[in-house]
Amino acid sequence: MKRSLLLFTVCMWCVALIPLNAGAANPDKIKVGILLPLTGTFAAVAETQKEGALLAVDVVNQRGGLNMPWGKVKVEAVVGDDEAKQDVGVRRYRYMVSEGVKGVGGQTWAPLAFAINAIVSKEPMAYFPISVIPKEGFMKGKLAPSTFAVLNTPWSIGYMDGAAAIKTLGKKKIFFLARADSWGWDIRDGLYTAAKELGGQIVGYEEVSMGTNDFTTILQKVKAAKPDVFISAQFGGDAIALLKQCHQMGLNKEMTIFNAFITNVVAKGLPPEALEGVYALSYFYYDLSALGDAEVAKSAKAFTEMYQAKYNKPPDAYTAIGYVAYMEMFRAFEAAKTFDPLKIAAAILGEKREFMTMKGPAQWREDHQAVYKYATFLVKGKGPREQKNPWDLFSVVGYQGGESVMPSLKSLGY
Repeated sequence: MKRSLLLFTVCMWCVALIPLNAGAANPDKIKVGILLPLTGTFAAVAETQKEGALLAVDVVNQRGGLNMPWGKVKVEAVVGDDEAKQDVGVRRYRYMVSEGVKGVGGQTWAPLAFAINAIVSKEPMAYFPISVIPKEGFMKGKLAPSTFAVLNTPWSIGYMDGAAAIKTLGKKKIFFLARADSWGWDIRDGLYTAAKELGGQIVGYEEVSMGTNDFTTILQKVKAAKPDVFISAQFGGDAIALLKQCHQMGLNKEMTIFNAFITNVVAKGLPPEALEGVYALSYFYYDLSALGDAEVAKSAKAFTEMYQAKYNKPPDAYTAIGYVAYMEMFRAFEAAKTFDPLKIAAAILGEKREFMTMKGPAQWREDHQAVYKYATFLVKGKGPREQKNPWDLFSVVGYQGGESVMPSLKSLGY
């Protein structure tokens, strides 16, 4: 009896030493996962995404942490390499969950994001993927209640490509090269919809698998079709290889070359001569002074200066995507006043739908997609005579945005 009493006394003394905020409900520090393909085909792009996510963590911690009801909460980033492989990514996601993360983002490769979304549907987590999730993933009932995607679907990218080519550039005869997966097929479907609505004509179509590096045969078909514009869905290293070969075969002199969705990483991988005159859409460009929106130009400049102070280079488009996703995750935590995934979702689909980014205003839609005033910017590559410094890559010549560039909620089952 005496031994039992002693044990109880010692345990009560231990409990008294535990800080009141050390419990799972009210922590003074949390972990968030950053899971990206830091090796492989998308490694260079993924590195820029990681930098954007880490910058968001820095911004929150520099102000003392998240503003939660019980006080400030610091954020620690747990970084993992998913290698753009489904089995590896799922395994490392589950490891992050075992480490107690309160939120996860990342995935440059959409199929992995969709696989993690399926897990999140059954085991809720604040999940803010950075990849471009297929249109099918936004069908009612398919996206997990706590998954929120700051990027639009590939369908929207294709629709915006078509609208920019036809309406802004006046190019109506289109040859399209897809990638043989949901990325390429969704872009194709969006592009075809835009062409039908806006008076464009598809004069040629081909598709190749991810990782293709010799496009000679296809480019000969493009040349023979004599389109006004050649639009390609290739991304990352694939885009670099394709655009170099377009220049080498002289296609730039015969038609407009248009890459569906570009980043600084791709532009830096090209000689200036091959980049010159290439049009593309980009989620963000660090110099928006030519846009004609003084407030957006100012906020883009402020973000660029903050990023440059840390990384000694201007931010890439995918840097901005990573930053926006994690800042929205943190805003959701604060809005919900909890780390409960379902309460977080309810908070930012309620009165907190609207948010501001470095590229202007946005708001969450019912299907958990972000609607932007400036969804993408139409950029034109600068040649060797135009570039004033190694990062002077593009001129901003237009933009696409609003809900009209997205699949309707009705078409998604809402």
